[in-house]
Amino acid sequence: QRCDIWSCGVILFALVCGYLPFEDQNTAALYRKILNADYQAPKFISDHARDMIVRMLTTDPETRIAIPQIRSHPWYRQVTESSHRWEGERGERILEEDVLEQLDRFGFPRDYAVKCLQMCKHNHVTTTYYLLLEKKRRTNVKTLGMSYHSEMSEDLTA
Repeated sequence: QRCDIWSCGVILFALVCGYLPFEDQNTAALYRKILNADYQAPKFISDHARDMIVRMLTTDPETRIAIPQIRSHPWYRQVTESSHRWEGERGERILEEDVLEQLDRFGFPRDYAVKCLQMCKHNHVTTTYYLLLEKKRRTNVKTLGMSYHSEMSEDLTA
């Protein structure tokens, strides 16, 4: 599990920084860089992101950050828990009822859609569900933004 965290650290570095942490034309030099955690994070990343990457790319598996520590890390916690929570208390998938109703209106029977989603099927039903869910989330964000701007306008004119 700790090696998976290290691998995720490499991926996180690449996603945040835009390039891999360890690069070298010479294979022996590349291995040396990996074993010594010899990399430079760019200055433009936040202190919390830098700290998370450093902890994930720690070469000693015994001192490397673990999953519970990752989940409590400030960089991870900056996004609300509910925005990336897919499962309920007992491990069941949380499904959006209004999105299921939209699927039903599109001709996808609700029971079949729920079954496909719970089984993590990759088909036209689940694809449509996740596209509708993403549209709902984007619409909610835009609505919140518009509400904020209209409140600001009212405050400025009052």
